[in-house]
Amino acid sequence: MDNRPIGFFDSGLGGLTCIPYMMKSLPGERIIYFGDTARTPYGSKAVSTIRTFSMEISDFLVENDVKMIVIACNTVSATCLHDLRERHPGIPVLGIISPASHTVSRTCDPDNRIGIIGTRATIKSDSYRRKILSYNKRLDIAQTACPALVPLIEEGIIQNEIMDLSIRYYLDQFIDYNRIDTLVLGCTHYPLIRKNIMRLYPGIRIIDPSEEILQSVKDTLERGDLSSGASSGEHRFYASDLSENFVSMINHIFEYTSFNVVFSNIDLDQRKGGINDGY
Repeated sequence: MDNRPIGFFDSGLGGLTCIPYMMKSLPGERIIYFGDTARTPYGSKAVSTIRTFSMEISDFLVENDVKMIVIACNTVSATCLHDLRERHPGIPVLGIISPASHTVSRTCDPDNRIGIIGTRATIKSDSYRRKILSYNKRLDIAQTACPALVPLIEEGIIQNEIMDLSIRYYLDQFIDYNRIDTLVLGCTHYPLIRKNIMRLYPGIRIIDPSEEILQSVKDTLERGDLSSGASSGEHRFYASDLSENFVSMINHIFEYTSFNVVFSNIDLDQRKGGINDGY
């Protein structure tokens, strides 16, 4: 039994989409989450910059005694997973791309037309396509970057015409030309616009890596004998900019639960000086 928390992190609030699945299936586990909301989005940044930011956040999580790190960010998983595992060899570090890729390879056949959408960095890395084909070389895969979607989501611009027009700008021709019937949401922000996508493109099957990562977490807990007992203590959510959108999203996730949640704002560059508590 290991009552230490599980650490999650993302470039912003997108990684929060992983949390409901975990809390429903693993209610005994505590969470420390870090969203780098002050420096989002990562997808348009240089890999060296993404690596530096990811190292800072993972160091912070390790200093807070997490038993596992879940990279709830496709961009970081695509560019820095190996680096983070080398930096923290003493604890499991899970990426979000492999579990979803395995689901695609297991549930699709050559008749399917699979589309992958993500940030520029994720698509440029070719990580999803390569990983899916490593499991099943017979699949037909197309991919495209949608760089404007993350900033809009971070600003809370979701259920309105601006978001719908942006989605159509990126996906209308992509879906039509490639005859896409299965769409992988290759960014943890994108589940927040899943309803938009399903409304605009009815009939397309959606694969959500934010949900698929759960099985990897469960398997890692079991293999390492890391599972917690009854839930105790608080879940902590940190952000480099504790925005109203960030807090609202967490409040929405925990709306119907009795979990004790604490929010904190932290400047990674100044963290040795202490954490400034927020809400």
